[in-house]
Amino acid sequence: MSTSIRVDPVNLTEFATAVYTNAGIPDTDAGLIADTLVQADLWGHQSHGVLRLGWYLDRIRNGVMTPVTRPEFEVDAGAVALINGRDGVGHVLVDLARKEAVLRAKKHGIAVVGVHTSNHFGTCMYYTRLGALDGCVMLLTSNGGPAMAPWGGSRKIIGTNPLSVAAPAGSLPPLLVDMANTGVARGKIYLARNRQLPIPLGWALTSTGEPTTDPQEAIDGIILPMAEHKGYAIAVMVDMLSGVLTGSGFLSAVHSPYKTAEKSNCGHLMVAMNIEAFQPQEQFNTRMEAFIGEIKSVPLAKGHDEVFYPGEIEANNDKRYRREGLLLPEDTLADLRRIAVESGLSSKLPF
Repeated sequence: MSTSIRVDPVNLTEFATAVYTNAGIPDTDAGLIADTLVQADLWGHQSHGVLRLGWYLDRIRNGVMTPVTRPEFEVDAGAVALINGRDGVGHVLVDLARKEAVLRAKKHGIAVVGVHTSNHFGTCMYYTRLGALDGCVMLLTSNGGPAMAPWGGSRKIIGTNPLSVAAPAGSLPPLLVDMANTGVARGKIYLARNRQLPIPLGWALTSTGEPTTDPQEAIDGIILPMAEHKGYAIAVMVDMLSGVLTGSGFLSAVHSPYKTAEKSNCGHLMVAMNIEAFQPQEQFNTRMEAFIGEIKSVPLAKGHDEVFYPGEIEANNDKRYRREGLLLPEDTLADLRRIAVESGLSSKLPF
């Protein structure tokens, strides 16, 4: 259930930053985490927004995520790098991987940066979008704690394992793809539970393998892959790239951010492709505008008012919510009030 209170996103970011600096995270890093959370809400993805503020805070308090991130480069080989995250803040580590990948791609044409022993970092497209704005086509993969079973199996050992691809689009907002390989991101099931709403049939099974509309049964049970066996296969591929290749945990050795007293042990792979190594940036921009124009020009299907390209709805939401303010669910507001009291920051609450 949403409230009628409009929350200013700038003030909300300042509050979230204060919460994390209060927990011992350096100012710049705290600001990054806060921005990723509020940006998710601005895009309309409340499952990855300030709903999660307390989860990362608890991971700091429980000592499974180190507040001061001290990454170590284990491989530094031109177009290839490997970072040991040493249980640091996932947002900081992935942003470092993004910067390194872009910098190296500008020199070598393409670059791949792996991260191991990391933590959850929010939405993948937050980081790939920034790389796209720097003139690169970006790919990011990450593994996560067990959520789905192998196709044909009855025990969950595979994460939602998201991937994101981003590209600049000339005068248009970047093309952004960001998706879990389960039929739905697990955060949306947590959001439904918090709102005391049922989930659609087809999202998950109970622990005994029965279809369910109960979000708690889904959390305790098995989330189904998207596109049946195809989603399972893509999730396995993402785990291989993010976990096996980087030297991080994989499958059941990875723990989700919802388990706030367990080290995550997750890994990520960031790839940057310098557009200028393939063709002039201006030419690419023109081609992308034509590409998107053709997608949006097809006749509409019944019940639809417009064809959107990936990332367009989020860009529209961002403009709207920055102008009007965010409408957050009452349970999220209540949790922010709780965190403010516990942190001694009630005076900084933006509502």
